[in-house]
Amino acid sequence: MNEAEIYRAQGFGHRLAPGRCSALVVVDFVNGFVDPDVFGGGNSLDAAKRFVPALDLWRNTNLPVVFTRIVYADDGSDTGIWCEKVPSLKGLTEDATASQVVDFLAPRDGETVIRKTQASAFFGTELASLLADRGIDSVVVAGCTTSGCVRATIVDAISHNFRPFVLSDCVGDRSVAAHDANLFDMEQKYADLLAVSDLDRILEAAVSN
Repeated sequence: MNEAEIYRAQGFGHRLAPGRCSALVVVDFVNGFVDPDVFGGGNSLDAAKRFVPALDLWRNTNLPVVFTRIVYADDGSDTGIWCEKVPSLKGLTEDATASQVVDFLAPRDGETVIRKTQASAFFGTELASLLADRGIDSVVVAGCTTSGCVRATIVDAISHNFRPFVLSDCVGDRSVAAHDANLFDMEQKYADLLAVSDLDRILEAAVSN
């Protein structure tokens, strides 16, 4: 058996039903993570560009949009072990160019921007309570990197019992091999993958409720 057949035989990879109300979580589509001279490379910039029409489509429904940024204090007082592993992350401060959402995806008035200091959009942030307060039961995730902050967010989303969906055309990684491997693994264990062309099934379910 090949790997996909092994997973199927063991009961992995079942499809998730769309939730009643969904939020779009845009993970770290910031300048530094699409710039190959900082934290980018691979297919990250292409993923951000492919996300533009999906974001426009989502915004037309008036469903919630949440952006995340990694932001550390200027004095480094809130850095942790992650920044020992990757010291260059300390440069992602509030005013740093690398930490700003890319201009062609800039958040609009009324859209939430969450600052975080760890990979997951949920860890140490108000995201879970914000979604629960708004009656959200599923999240669609775009952003980068696929193997890092996107994956961490997806694992925490399902751990909080939100239905997780990865917008697979619109996530990117400096390593395309890591991107592909993590998409496969997330689809088997933690999330459904959606192409932009499949987004309508989530939006139709949410708008009809």
